[in-house]
Amino acid sequence: MNTFQLACFLAVSDTLNFARAAQRLNVTQPAVTHQIRSLEEELNAKLFRRTTRSVELTEAGRLFLHDANGMMTIAMRAKKRFEDPAAGELCELAVGCHGYTHLFSLHEPLRQLAESYPNLHPRLQVVPYDFLYRLLEEEHVDVILSFQENEAKKAPGIYAELEKTPMVCVTTRQQALEGEGELELEQLRERRLVLGDPRKAPRNIAQMQAQLLGERAPGELFFGESPEAVITLVKAGFGLAVMPRLLAPPDPELVLRPLAGVEPLSFGMYYKTLKGNPVLRRFVELMRLQHGEKA
Repeated sequence: MNTFQLACFLAVSDTLNFARAAQRLNVTQPAVTHQIRSLEEELNAKLFRRTTRSVELTEAGRLFLHDANGMMTIAMRAKKRFEDPAAGELCELAVGCHGYTHLFSLHEPLRQLAESYPNLHPRLQVVPYDFLYRLLEEEHVDVILSFQENEAKKAPGIYAELEKTPMVCVTTRQQALEGEGELELEQLRERRLVLGDPRKAPRNIAQMQAQLLGERAPGELFFGESPEAVITLVKAGFGLAVMPRLLAPPDPELVLRPLAGVEPLSFGMYYKTLKGNPVLRRFVELMRLQHGEKA
């Protein structure tokens, strides 16, 4: 496996087109095809599903995408390090999460961390929920931001809670249910629903969504692949959503009401150890401080 193979794979996964990938890399299309086939043979896995009309990543391809990005990043940083040895050793911190919403809480802790570590090079990865723990388990990231897993699933690390967040019903002002305060789940059963993709959602959130499905007709259900997509569909008037308050953006067009009888979710960080990693230790301290101030 070499960096050219990885570059070909990343170009095809980004464009989903072998010809455009070849143009981007300034090589011929047969060269790209050959590199992808060689990579698939080495991995003993099919990375792309190809027809005469389309190209898409297979499940194995989606898994390998994060590995390929990581390897290319490491290779580029190694090259830069030897190009300019006087620049000093890079101080890396890899943070994983499953939604772009979580990234918005990182800028201030990272800014303060960089004051203590001027050579800090953060690497932020947003990956589907099912892949998140794999990144931590295989030590591709130092820490992940996530909702706490229930006892049925053992997460590969130490959990540090940052905050409790209630489950809320999200609607537009035009679609808001009558009354104020908490809502009973029963009050939502006659309304159209916008749901997050259960394959990409934390299990406790997916379970809550499953309770709401009931006997609804398919035409009453809409799905978004991310919290941002769900909110967009809600604002477009397709239905209401149920999600953790933490994922709902501050927006004057939206009405958020807590759900009665539903336990708040714990949101925090998973990491393997703080021993021998002062950068991670300080990052955890800064994140706790920030969320403590919010509380």
